[in-house]
Amino acid sequence: MKKQVICWTVFPLLCILLLFLSVEAQTCSPSGKIKGKTPSPGQCNQENDSDCCKDGKWYTTYKCSPPLSSQMKATLTLNSFERDGDGGAPSECDNQYHSDDDPVVALSTGWYNNGKRCLKYINIHGNGKSVRAKVVDECGSTMGCDSDHDYQPPCPNNIVDASKEVWKALGVPENDWGEMDIYWSDTD
Repeated sequence: MKKQVICWTVFPLLCILLLFLSVEAQTCSPSGKIKGKTPSPGQCNQENDSDCCKDGKWYTTYKCSPPLSSQMKATLTLNSFERDGDGGAPSECDNQYHSDDDPVVALSTGWYNNGKRCLKYINIHGNGKSVRAKVVDECGSTMGCDSDHDYQPPCPNNIVDASKEVWKALGVPENDWGEMDIYWSDTD
């Protein structure tokens, strides 16, 4: 406490700068933008109501995700991890496609953490239920609008992109699949 008083009375501008830097380190600001290109016909799979990039539209990118806590608030989205599904290329963690009948997910770039969560499990809590799911891919927050990302925009920075099995396990009626607020945590 005494150090804080000295800081504010002796070096107020430095204290303001340090306070700003500590708050900035706890947030996740956009890192840039990419310009969309309209895909050729048949190049954007809209199987799960996925958005396709639009020519000339600017899309926000992120290199980070919200800071980690014991229960991370996120948005659950629907993704197919199967060949010819709307997920695009094979999963980043193992270069494989995965059945939509398996509880698998892709995490936004920051939470994916350069693959450090690859093939590890997370707990997802939503709709009054929980499910354990394996991280197999990155939901790219820094890239998009290309063939590897099925010509879809970059993911927001707070996404858990999940297979149909995750939605089933959470007991969400199929006509409500698409987007839902959830909490997730690393498993022990």
